[in-house]
Amino acid sequence: MSVNNKIAWVHLTSKIRQLIVAVLSVTFGISMYIFMNSFTSGVNDAQAELVFNTMAHIRVYNDLPKEARQLLPVPNGSDTVQFISNPKRIQYTEGIKNAEPIRDLLESIPDVVAVTEQLNENVFFHNGVSKVSGNLSGVDIENENQLFHTAQYMTEGDLYELERRSDGVILGTGLAYKISAQMGDIISLSTSDGILKTYKVVGLIETGSASVDKSRAIISIQAARQLLSKNQSYATDVLANVRHYNDARTTAKRVGASVSYKTEAWQEGNSQLESANVLRDILAITVSLTILIVAGFGIYNIMNMTVNEKMREIAILKAMGFDGKDIVQIFLVESIAIGFMGGLVGLLLGFLISAGVDRIPFKIASLTTLPIAYIPTDYVMALVFGLLTTFVAGYLPARKASKIDPVEILRG
Repeated sequence: MSVNNKIAWVHLTSKIRQLIVAVLSVTFGISMYIFMNSFTSGVNDAQAELVFNTMAHIRVYNDLPKEARQLLPVPNGSDTVQFISNPKRIQYTEGIKNAEPIRDLLESIPDVVAVTEQLNENVFFHNGVSKVSGNLSGVDIENENQLFHTAQYMTEGDLYELERRSDGVILGTGLAYKISAQMGDIISLSTSDGILKTYKVVGLIETGSASVDKSRAIISIQAARQLLSKNQSYATDVLANVRHYNDARTTAKRVGASVSYKTEAWQEGNSQLESANVLRDILAITVSLTILIVAGFGIYNIMNMTVNEKMREIAILKAMGFDGKDIVQIFLVESIAIGFMGGLVGLLLGFLISAGVDRIPFKIASLTTLPIAYIPTDYVMALVFGLLTTFVAGYLPARKASKIDPVEILRG
């Protein structure tokens, strides 16, 4: 250990109580930084899980034309002025007649982790005298489960039963309640074209989204194509999930440039969710950094008091040949040691607080405890910010000490 480091060590250990207070201020700041960021990330992930259990990151579908076209052309050189009152947008085709090329394109993108097709149709559900409008989703069972983890939201029955029987239907729990249907019941549905068919209830599902659970029923996509007399590659939607849902917009633009259908990222229709996530992140970072800055002021006050108490010692050191850089090094070593000790204890305390909160019962939708995310980057950043704060808090008093005139101090 060098002479400067030995002097710094003596300063630190000469007043243990003062050292403990300084270390605890850093510990508290870093532990709160860890907890706030872990909790905010956990809430964001939990909300995303609740939303994306029925909504894909990217949706490809057949949309209406962006602009209404003028159907009555004006001859060149004509003085006639035509006005079209309330022009209508005309959609000449419905759905996607051949979904396989789009599915193959999405599967070829490395960032895409799951792709599925759906055939969605508005229908009426009948059970006895009950008649309720809702949405019938024909799904590719295996890919649907890979995309949305549908099987884990089943409250009764088996999702894969739809592959074994073409007349099976899975109802949302809210829809089943509205039409008084139970497992094993025979219900019927009718389409807008007047097609009527009976199905057997082989399962109930509860996704946590009340609006979806009250209106949606699921059958296999082969049964849906047969019901609506569509070809074997017809779909109304091709859905995909990417590795990181915040990257969906970039991937959607890439896909949109290669297909003639509307390609929409989840952000386009759910800007409020994206805004809420960003605001929570900003709030967590602001609060955490504020706590660290407050802890930095505490260290600054302690280091400033130390400098004032040791003015004569500093003057003697300078008279013995220590220059300003040596004085700065002594006090910086002290502050960084405080930051490092407080940082390590703060990381452990922050993890323990997060783990404790993670075990608090909290029942909502599919959640059973308060959501906490353990992100290694947060722990690294907490330690870096803690050391940076203590470095600045120690440098200012150290700089002041390095400019002391030893003659004036020793004269009194």
